Amino acid sequence: MEDKRIIELFWERSEAAIKESAKKYGRYLRRIAFNVLGNEQDCEEVENDTYLRAWNSIPPERPSSLKGYLAVICRNLACNRYNINTAKKRGEHDKALSELSDALPEDDGRDLAESLALRQAVEKFLLSLDEKTRNIFLQRYFYLYPLASIAKGNGMKESAVSMLLFRTRKKLKEHLQKEDIDL
Repeated sequence: MEDKRIIELFWERSEAAIKESAKKYGRYLRRIAFNVLGNEQDCEEVENDTYLRAWNSIPPERPSSLKGYLAVICRNLACNRYNINTAKKRGEHDKALSELSDALPEDDGRDLAESLALRQAVEKFLLSLDEKTRNIFLQRYFYLYPLASIAKGNGMKESAVSMLLFRTRKKLKEHLQKEDIDL
């Protein structure tokens, strides 16, 4: 079923919206959750919570990309669950975010305008990257894939992926400085 029709089902408050979303994107959402959590039971709960969150937010939201909308909800829920589950354990989530810590400013109570400026600057930077680099960057820092998985999926050595990410983070930092984002 087309995404537009599924969104219309949400607007009509039809439970078929959840069924069709699960049929079309369930496996994708579980993969996102598993990359963060590494636990099938938690992934199922996050997937179900994703549909509930979508149900409660559509309407009034009308996402232009249902896949992207669900992915962001799922990732945020998985990250929240991860933080609850692992107060002191260090996993892929922490590793990936610590890699980015030098390139991105700390979240020190930025106001909405500053947060929006940062978001727009990062989006602009991502659009400036070639497709392969952008995909690898997103695989690591949005989907939280382990380096080995990214390397295998892109036909590269792990060290090459690591170097590409290092150089991309450096370029991101330079881009944010040019955009007058305080680091």
